[in-house]
Amino acid sequence: MSYYLSSENHLDPGPIYVRENGQLHMVNLALDGVRSSLQKPRPFRLFPKGFSVELCMNREDDTAQKEKTDHFIFTYTREGNLRYSAKSLFSLVLGFISDNVDHIDSLIGFPEQIAEKLFSAAEARQKFTEPGAGLRALQKFTEAYGSLVLCSLCLRNRYLVISEKLEEIKSFRELTCLDLSCCKLGDEHELLEHLTNEALSSVTQLHLKDNCLSDAGVRKMTAPVRVMKRGLENLTLLDLSCNPEITDAGIGYLFSFRKLNCLDISGTGLKDIKTVKHKLQTHIGLVHSKVPLKEFDHSNCKTEGWADQIVLQWERVTAEAVKPRETSEPRTAAQRFYGKRSPAEAPLKCPLADPHMNSSEKLQFYKEKAADCHGPVLKHEAVSSQESKKSKKRPFEESEIEQNNSSQPSKQKYVCLAVEDWNLLNSY
Repeated sequence: MSYYLSSENHLDPGPIYVRENGQLHMVNLALDGVRSSLQKPRPFRLFPKGFSVELCMNREDDTAQKEKTDHFIFTYTREGNLRYSAKSLFSLVLGFISDNVDHIDSLIGFPEQIAEKLFSAAEARQKFTEPGAGLRALQKFTEAYGSLVLCSLCLRNRYLVISEKLEEIKSFRELTCLDLSCCKLGDEHELLEHLTNEALSSVTQLHLKDNCLSDAGVRKMTAPVRVMKRGLENLTLLDLSCNPEITDAGIGYLFSFRKLNCLDISGTGLKDIKTVKHKLQTHIGLVHSKVPLKEFDHSNCKTEGWADQIVLQWERVTAEAVKPRETSEPRTAAQRFYGKRSPAEAPLKCPLADPHMNSSEKLQFYKEKAADCHGPVLKHEAVSSQESKKSKKRPFEESEIEQNNSSQPSKQKYVCLAVEDWNLLNSY
């Protein structure tokens, strides 16, 4: 028993009973001095002995280190001491879901406030830039929240982003403003065909300046509106400037945009400008502006929404991919010495971007606001009456007869379909 009590490494044996004269007596009170000498007070430790932040950061297994330290927040006090506190359960769950955001089945019906925090957490972890997984994750958010993810998208002069992230761009829904200026898309580009999709029927402002469009591209873009009354039927602003292949025939397809309030066709291949002005005024009530309109200065359309930083990440990634390699540095240095610039460094400017351009050369149209008008016919009558009062060159009756004659063939155009239109509809 003396050996048992003198053992330093053994724990407390518990109460001890001794029988004397037929009775049991507890003798552990007598061992308090022995127990107190054996047991030493142990300091309270949250982490095991030998734990330090530096050791954990220098470990080879980063995943194991992250699992042990990701649940805590490390800060320093004023005295310079390290202080740690446990994260909330909400933060832990949010971090876990954001790491596996591409495995979510659906977010429809999920609260918007929590979804925005989840989107920000996934964006901080750069989950949307991952190939494959980023597209799946972005589609889950766009199909559930639509315009909250992105309501306005500006891709002006960002043709590299469009070529690299085309599927991600097509996943955005319920956009109201889309700027694709100076992207050289052409008539057969996949994104131009996507503009006629139901997912982009909410677009009200569309900028297609300097995109190598022709009459065929305009016809393809307006076919769903002209025939099936869907697609870009809510369009109020359209910029088709700097597309020299668009002629007088292509402008006729724009008459189907009944809600159009602003139109820019500067720098197109129009031959009879006077006739085009008259048709735009009689068919959809657009009047030529003598001064440049502020709606076409490209300052109103900006990337806005939860995914605005993601678009910037895409731009940085594509810009880094295009940078010349280190082996080509001597060649670029020689080019700079002789005053030459590489195609990647040369800035691309849209034609007719000079603010000092003569306003008479710009063909920008706007719709005059009438006090009492409930349809396009009344708007035409109001415009014609104002012109008759100002000019006084012809009587009011002749103007009415000419308007009636011009409105009849325009109505027939909506009913009669060409063979090209039927072939285009069969392709959908």
